[in-house]
Amino acid sequence: MRSRSFIAVVVLLVVLVAGAVSVYAYDQGHRDEIAKGVRVGGVNVGGLHPDQARARLRHHFLRELKRVVDVRYHGRRFVLTSKQAKLAADLDSTVDEALVRSRSGSIFSRVSRGLSGGRVDANLEPRVSYSRAAISKLTARVAKSVDHPAKDASVSFSGGGLSTVPSHSGVTVDRGRLRARIERALLDREGIRRVRVPAETVQAKITSDRVANKYPTVVTIDRAGFRLHLFKHLKLVKSYPIAVGRQGLETPTGLYPVNDKQVNPYWHVPNSSWAGKLAGKTIPPGPNDPIKARWIGITGGAGIHGTTETGSLGSAASHGCIRMAIPDVIELFPRVPYGSMIYVA
Repeated sequence: MRSRSFIAVVVLLVVLVAGAVSVYAYDQGHRDEIAKGVRVGGVNVGGLHPDQARARLRHHFLRELKRVVDVRYHGRRFVLTSKQAKLAADLDSTVDEALVRSRSGSIFSRVSRGLSGGRVDANLEPRVSYSRAAISKLTARVAKSVDHPAKDASVSFSGGGLSTVPSHSGVTVDRGRLRARIERALLDREGIRRVRVPAETVQAKITSDRVANKYPTVVTIDRAGFRLHLFKHLKLVKSYPIAVGRQGLETPTGLYPVNDKQVNPYWHVPNSSWAGKLAGKTIPPGPNDPIKARWIGITGGAGIHGTTETGSLGSAASHGCIRMAIPDVIELFPRVPYGSMIYVA
């Protein structure tokens, strides 16, 4: 009886050892094989050896990595190629990780899974690298092409009148959102790599319907036509005949604010040769003062004033000032406050 029991024990040990050896041999024979069910980026690599898996993945990802990011804005197109973006997928490391996943569990669970057709449910995403500098460069190029500032409405001055230059809205690219969209499209292997530029409209600060508020009073001096035009909120109110500076003493041209106003002004005679003995003197209101009734100072001693020499109106006769008939300058005076713009053409 003892010999039979011993033999039975020996046989059992032999079977166990043989089984263990078989299990070990099976496990070692499949140690370089990726388990079924393992995918990389959605590509099935189960049952393949690492070199086979790399070859399959390169074939698949090579096509993906050749695609371009297509950025568009109102007919304008900007392209970022994978080469420019230095786009690359680390397939070797991902295959190594797939093999590690395949070897998970104990030797018995691996052998059992292999013999029973079991699967390892794993989808590994390859590590993708790219140039953030290339994305920033493309973003800047798009913004440079698309961005344009808003333009405020303005006024175009001429001696004969005024015209409004209309405002225009601007456009600005949201660079942060555009950069994020390009990056998403670059890494998206399934979708279409087309990016819409996120841009916002920028409104002008002074619109066409508000520009008149910026110019409540404007006076234009048409030297050639010998006319003064008064505008209120860019609308012509009245025109007056004037005299302007004679040759050699022309009325200075340009755009000036009203900087001085006087009733019955004194005449501060310029230190000029044409003034003769009066040069540098101050003449009080009266018959010897040619500056009659009102004074609206413009620039450099020149201004608008009344005159008794009404025969000079409609000619270049003054020493640089703008002469008006006395009733006209009295009427004009209160309608042209300080800071009003005077344009001499």
